[in-house]
Amino acid sequence: MPFLYVAVAALAIGFEQLVQWKYGPMGIVAFLALSIGIKARNTMIGGIGAVILVMLLAQ
Repeated sequence: MPFLYVAVAALAIGFEQLVQWKYGPMGIVAFLALSIGIKARNTMIGGIGAVILVMLLAQ
């Protein structure tokens, strides 16, 4: 079970680094807003993060 947590954390950190490398600081802000919105079950913050990520991906 602890190995699963380590693997998920490594995957999340890797994805965060990929977003930061490809989309810069705005990508990190969007990713953080999305993850905070999901953890806090706040649809407005999660939705804002998702919209920013979609706008960055649509370029």
